Amino acid sequence: MSSSWKLQPTHPVPSDIAVSKELTGKGLPPIKRIAEDLGVLEDEFHQWGPFKGKVSLSPFTRLSSSPSGSYVVVTGINPTPLGEGKSTTTIGLAQALGAQLGRKTVACIRQPSQGPTFGVKGGAAGGGYSQVLPMEEFNLHLTGDIHAVGAANNLLAAAVETRMYHERCQSDEGLWKRIVGSKGFNKVMIRRLEKLGIDKRNPEEFTPEEKRKFVRLDISPTTLTWQRVLDVCDRHLRAVQVGCGKNETVKSGLDDGKRVQHDRATGFDITVASEVMAVLGLTGDLKDMRERLGRMVVGYSRGGDTVTADDLGVGGAITVLMKDAIMPTLMQTVERTPVLVHAGPFANIATGNSSVVADKIALKLVGEEGFVVTEAGFGADIGAEKFFNIKCRASGLKPKVAVIVATIRALKMHGGGPTVKAGQPLQTEYTQENVDLVSKGCDNLKRHIENMKKFGIQAVVAVNKFKTDTDGEIAEVIKIAEAAGAYKAVMCDHWAKGGAGAEKLAEAVVEAAKVVNEDDFKFLYDLDKPIKEKILTICKEIYRAENVEYTEEAERQIKQYEESGFGSFPICMAKTQYSFSCDPTAKGAPEGFTVKVREVRACAGAGFLYPIAGDIMTIPGLPTRPGFYDVDIDDDGEVVGLF
Repeated sequence: MSSSWKLQPTHPVPSDIAVSKELTGKGLPPIKRIAEDLGVLEDEFHQWGPFKGKVSLSPFTRLSSSPSGSYVVVTGINPTPLGEGKSTTTIGLAQALGAQLGRKTVACIRQPSQGPTFGVKGGAAGGGYSQVLPMEEFNLHLTGDIHAVGAANNLLAAAVETRMYHERCQSDEGLWKRIVGSKGFNKVMIRRLEKLGIDKRNPEEFTPEEKRKFVRLDISPTTLTWQRVLDVCDRHLRAVQVGCGKNETVKSGLDDGKRVQHDRATGFDITVASEVMAVLGLTGDLKDMRERLGRMVVGYSRGGDTVTADDLGVGGAITVLMKDAIMPTLMQTVERTPVLVHAGPFANIATGNSSVVADKIALKLVGEEGFVVTEAGFGADIGAEKFFNIKCRASGLKPKVAVIVATIRALKMHGGGPTVKAGQPLQTEYTQENVDLVSKGCDNLKRHIENMKKFGIQAVVAVNKFKTDTDGEIAEVIKIAEAAGAYKAVMCDHWAKGGAGAEKLAEAVVEAAKVVNEDDFKFLYDLDKPIKEKILTICKEIYRAENVEYTEEAERQIKQYEESGFGSFPICMAKTQYSFSCDPTAKGAPEGFTVKVREVRACAGAGFLYPIAGDIMTIPGLPTRPGFYDVDIDDDGEVVGLF
């Protein structure tokens, strides 16, 4: 950032889009200059318009022998449905470290889904004077990564359907002729041959049985877990019937000459819930992504064998669709701090974190004295736990500090305050001083602080200030947090003041990073432990559950995954974000409850298992008055009404 330019916030703070338009129009530097100042070389940067561009993975390779910066994760307490400002705090802290303290800093955040953008929650650019600019570009198509994920996911879905259809319609020899034919075996076919243990490469040498093994996947429809996706909230696509067209018929299998409909029940997920997105978040490079995408499991054969993207012959094609998406997008904040935006995995059934490659690139670019601030979705019981046990395992990176974001509003809710509902006015308990309610709610915060210490890192508490918060309430949180073991707790006003409002938070993070020994960082469990033991460890150590119960279906799935070689995968729990328990109404710090796992699914490409506890929707619905009502184009072609 130019030393001659200083942010001058106005009060009251305008809407997010008004701030974005005002500052974008006041000489916001072209993104190419931000890239140059960060140390990205010209051939490593691919510009997309004046204010965003793709960064190749080359900086990490080029700077591999250079020291890395300090790694900081921003997480939070269990939130209200309104959100407590983790993204805003992530941006505010990065601005404070860069613009206020002069540290070379990069923020790494997820790309938001258009589902919440046009639904209830809104975007994820931050807010006020701590946001990514231009926010309308950030919150909408960006550089097309989510669309690439959707295209790759749906190509695989189409491959599943067409393979089942053609296997029902054709003989072994007919399938062999059309799949192998005169062209012989290509790379993706050789992967399947290797999986089958067939070392022949000359099609003329294959026996009828070997031909059958190669061409017939014999997918069991009841085991299929792969669904189509789109980046919209649409509850009516949760369950659909496909194959209903008049031409989608096959022979009945009886000697009656009749044809029957080749249809089945399936559904849609929101794009960010796709395993392709989870792969993007955890991959290390293009080669690694190709391997991960190819081994994604869509279901099982009737004989009990896994059926993968490579078995279907589509692993290479979906990698081609994702080859540009692997590059993070560079943008900038209100105070011109660099931001790498990359990946957007669902925070329930996936990791809820931005990508490994973005963090790795950023840590090398900032250098030894610099900082990388990344965000983990939802509360620390979900996002941070997955950040440590899954993302850091995949990356090999060791964080130094966890910033826990808390609000007076959420703490009052956890202390016994009335239910907070999106779209409804807050009740008086939340707008008037009530130190006792705040104090009781701090049980939730204290547990999150305790949990961070189990990973061997320092916890700094950021009390994200709202206009109705009182000095007495904020002082109570700071006192309780520091007594509970937080390295420091500070009030932040970055939404209204930008980086200056988070300067004390930045100072606390710098101090905490100095006292941390990276070797103190540790995982919660070993991967070689049985699946159930890993699940129980998370439930007891992080949630404070007493035990875990499984349905018969979950028991069957766990047995199948262990037989398939997935037993060593880390665990990605899918549960409510509103409580430590699986009951969203259980506020504060519940303990001694039972976690009930209804099913366990595998993301073999991403490399984790996700047990589902509770009613988790993989495609949200829209409210009566969605956010899209306010979004429009003005006479000058400018976006209006986006928050």
